[in-house]
Amino acid sequence: MDHRKSLVRLAVPNYVALLSGVLTGIVDVAWVARLGPAPVAAVAVATGVENALLGIVLLINGGVTVRLAAAHGTGDRLAARSVIRAGWSLYALITPLVVAAGLALRQPLAGAFLDDPAAARLAAGYLTVLFPGVAIFYAQQVVDAIFAGRGDTRTPMRLALVANTLILVIDPLLIYGTGPLPALGVTGAALATVLGRIAALLTGLFLLRRSGRSPGPGRGGAVGAVLRTGAPIAGDFLVRMSGSLALLAVVGHSGVAAVAAYGIGLKVLYFATMAFYAIRNAATIHAPRTLAVHPEQRPAIGRQVLALALLTGAAASALFALLAPLIMRGFTGDHEVVAVGVLFLRCVGGYLTPIAAVIAVAGFLMAAGRGPALFAVTVAGTATQTALAWWLPTRLNLPGVWLAMSLAAVLQLALVLWLAQPLPATRGRPQPGVDTSPPGKDRRASPRR
Repeated sequence: MDHRKSLVRLAVPNYVALLSGVLTGIVDVAWVARLGPAPVAAVAVATGVENALLGIVLLINGGVTVRLAAAHGTGDRLAARSVIRAGWSLYALITPLVVAAGLALRQPLAGAFLDDPAAARLAAGYLTVLFPGVAIFYAQQVVDAIFAGRGDTRTPMRLALVANTLILVIDPLLIYGTGPLPALGVTGAALATVLGRIAALLTGLFLLRRSGRSPGPGRGGAVGAVLRTGAPIAGDFLVRMSGSLALLAVVGHSGVAAVAAYGIGLKVLYFATMAFYAIRNAATIHAPRTLAVHPEQRPAIGRQVLALALLTGAAASALFALLAPLIMRGFTGDHEVVAVGVLFLRCVGGYLTPIAAVIAVAGFLMAAGRGPALFAVTVAGTATQTALAWWLPTRLNLPGVWLAMSLAAVLQLALVLWLAQPLPATRGRPQPGVDTSPPGKDRRASPRR
């Protein structure tokens, strides 16, 4: 059975949706870059914090997607309704806590990453608008998870395109001002993002209502199931984003220009990393739906996920190395920022290829119930990356940070491939309705408890 076509069919629209989700930060940086390095650094920090916030809602998004996909794979409509209700219940619990904590800590957060007081004030202004908008952002993630869990990755893609089309139009109007609209600068970029997401959320809720498949009554216990499934996914992303923020803090010691270049470089990398996460998400949808009917296909799915990820990572590395000067000059004319950014994009190839395989295969293994072990791999890799990033720059300057990223990614890939080897049946309990035998090993050859 050729799983690659199914994976690509699911991954391509999901990639567009994921990229559109982070495109807001890319668009913000592109428009704000005309205001100078300090505003770029401020937006880079603020949107980096926003990416970490995405990790929190992945607790719901990931759990709902995997559990809903498994319920639809077995035709259990009652379980599917329970999962949707659980997702909204968790949203109502988590969102107010995140908004309140973020508003209280916005100034210390900005100051922790920026030594320049002016840039820190700009970042705090962006966060002042961002955190109330988290309620919209998180609700959209729940809506996207419901569609994705049903096997529909095209609707989230269209919703993301709606948001970003509006942001593209509104961003320059609010940043630079026009007519009666005042120039709001960095704060205007944040406000445009929130307005675009409101439009996408309202459209998504309308489409869900029109589908006529409202949650309705369901079985109890779904909240715990969603939490158990989503926790490793959210934890993995949160730890990775924390590692990125730690690197940002290291780069911050090299000045505003270095932060601006790193911020632009990270935004550009999203064109690749969102492809890796799209493959991961495709695997978490395709695997439980397929294995519910054809459990013997598990080794083939694992191999094809790995091959697709490695090919994507290698292609991205080559493109960034080739186009680095053109990319950086497209964002800014500041020579120092361009020089640092080109060096970053040309050094990061050693990170992208192994991390592509790590992210994609980890998603498949998470769907197979191996989340806790994978979370330990992410923690080990991020801790290694952070330690090396603080030590290597003392000898290699900024290239030491990029080298730390590559070495940590290779370590994580080795650990993930080790996890993919056959394990004794006595280690760990499978998740209900999800196969847990490792890739490359036929399920019938791996007895379960």
